[in-house]
Amino acid sequence: MFTVTVTGALDETDSVRVLRLSRTDGEPLDPYPAGAHIDVTGPTGVTRPYSLCGPPGDTSAYTIAVKREADSRGGSQALHDKAGPGTRLTVGAPRNLFGLAPEATEHHLVAAGIGITPLLAMAYELHARGAEFRLHYVARSREKAAFDTSLETSGFSDRVVRHFGLGRQAAADALTEALAGLPEGAHVYTCGPHDFMAGIRALAARSLPEERIHSELFQAVADPDSGPDDGFEVELDTGEVYTVPPGRTIAEVLEEHSVPLDTSCREGICGTCVLRVIEGEPDHRDHCLSAKEKAAGDQIAACVSRAKSARLVVELW
Repeated sequence: MFTVTVTGALDETDSVRVLRLSRTDGEPLDPYPAGAHIDVTGPTGVTRPYSLCGPPGDTSAYTIAVKREADSRGGSQALHDKAGPGTRLTVGAPRNLFGLAPEATEHHLVAAGIGITPLLAMAYELHARGAEFRLHYVARSREKAAFDTSLETSGFSDRVVRHFGLGRQAAADALTEALAGLPEGAHVYTCGPHDFMAGIRALAARSLPEERIHSELFQAVADPDSGPDDGFEVELDTGEVYTVPPGRTIAEVLEEHSVPLDTSCREGICGTCVLRVIEGEPDHRDHCLSAKEKAAGDQIAACVSRAKSARLVVELW
């Protein structure tokens, strides 16, 4: 973690505020791959992950967009109301769980609402590479569409297809047509509300295998396939054994016993707390591991996932 200063603050819409964050010590920031996010600790001490949405090669500032959530627990509201130019915040280094596939022959980016943020960075990077891509942007109206002016003035405006104010069915029909018959080398990337992404994944799956369809969540959702919230034991590779009772998480129990563990979102989204599983069967409840990684059974997100076996043996990275 390091300290940054808010060097720019702009209300993109009535609910989305864009912040530019520069290092307080004046040093350049590290470049990052498109799709990356940073953990931001706001004025109230709440830490949340935010996608980086500026050009990835811009080392003068990190750009994030914060949507004000009606049920905010102090994260988004504080960044709207208390983070103006000159405010100091603490952030983590960029981490990428949603990157561009280097082998793709063409890229189809599909965003809804605030889901435009990681896909905007992808569009900047793909344009800089001269890669083949198309960005579809769904929003309730032009006034609700963050970064629409930036898209209009970008060098890739001809690659942007807007689906504004169409209504759910009309937008679904347009995206069904757009994602029909994708070639073998294509990859699809989507970000937005959970139901929207599930729909896009289903459309893309008509042409592409699962490993060529990528999505990123901003909020955790319940997994209907999760098992009961039973207690179990977690054993560290150093030999210590702890009981994880119903209603508690692995992360909470380890922290209670002063076991060092990095955490961030506490919702199974960011991947900070993932541990390696040596023995036992995880009950995956996260949204940061891929389906392939979950099937392998050798990783677990300690902040939300549990165990189907009586004991898990894990290794701290």
